[in-house]
Amino acid sequence: MTAIIKVKDLSYAYDDFKLGPLNLTINQNEWISIIGKNGSGKSTFARLLDGLIEADTGEIIIDGLKLNEENIWKIRSMIGMVFQNPDNQFVGANVADDVAFGLENRQIPHAEMVQLVDNALKMVDMSAFKHHEPDKLSGGQKQRVAIAGVLAIHPKIVILDEATSMLDPEGRRELLNLIHQLKNQYHFTVIAITHDIDETVDADRILVMNNGQIIMDDNPSKIFTHDQQLLNLGLDLPLTEKIKKNLAEDGIQLSEDYLNEEEMAKKIWELSSKM
Repeated sequence: MTAIIKVKDLSYAYDDFKLGPLNLTINQNEWISIIGKNGSGKSTFARLLDGLIEADTGEIIIDGLKLNEENIWKIRSMIGMVFQNPDNQFVGANVADDVAFGLENRQIPHAEMVQLVDNALKMVDMSAFKHHEPDKLSGGQKQRVAIAGVLAIHPKIVILDEATSMLDPEGRRELLNLIHQLKNQYHFTVIAITHDIDETVDADRILVMNNGQIIMDDNPSKIFTHDQQLLNLGLDLPLTEKIKKNLAEDGIQLSEDYLNEEEMAKKIWELSSKM
C-alpha cells in the first residue's frame, strides 16, 4: 500500500488539553474511522491535518509534501472537509454557486467550472436542485451539496468531521452508503470522525482516541472484541455486539469474533434451524 498521510511525533496543546505525540500512517484509498468521547482530540487532529491549526511539534506529510507555510495551499487542494453543520459551509445564493465556491478560489475557467459543478451534483444525485436556495433543503440534501462541493475539487482525501450527526438514522445510512460508493469509484481516502460506533463497522481501520492519544488502531473485527474497554471509555458497542452479549446472557454463544449484521443473521438462522 502507498501512504497518503504520515504523522510523526505530532503534538498540539491548548488550555489544559494536550494532543499527542501521535505517530501513524494512512494509506491511499483507506477508510479510517476515528472514534472517541467528546474532548478526546478527534476534531483537533482533523484540523491539524488540513492546516486549519498549526502543530506545536512534529510533522505531517501529505502525499509526499510536508505541511508547512510553503505547501499549505497545495495540500489543501488535496483535502476536502465536510463538517457537522452544513449551514456553516454554505456561501452561495444557490446550490450551484455553493458547489462552485472552491473552484472559484482555484481560479478555474468558467466553462470548466460549470462542467465540474454539474458533474459533482450528478455524483450526489442533486442535479435537480442546482438552482435551489441551500436553506430550503433538508439536512441530508444539504450534506449532499457539501459533499458535491468537496468532490468538485477532485480531492485525494475527504475528511468527514461528524458529518452525519445532525441527520436521522435513515439519512445517516444514505449518506454513508453514498460516500462509500463514491470512494470505491474515485479511489480517495476517507477519514471519518464520529461518535456513533455503528458508523465505523465498514471502515478499513478504526482509531480509538482518548485524552489526546490514539489508544487503539486496528480493523473493526479486532477493535470490537475489546467490548469492556470501549464501554469503560464511554463508548457504545455496535448493535450486533449488543445482541451477541444479550444472547450470551441467555446461554447462547455465537462467536468470539465480531459479526456484522449479515453474519449475525446467518448465525441466528443456523442456530434456530437446529432447535
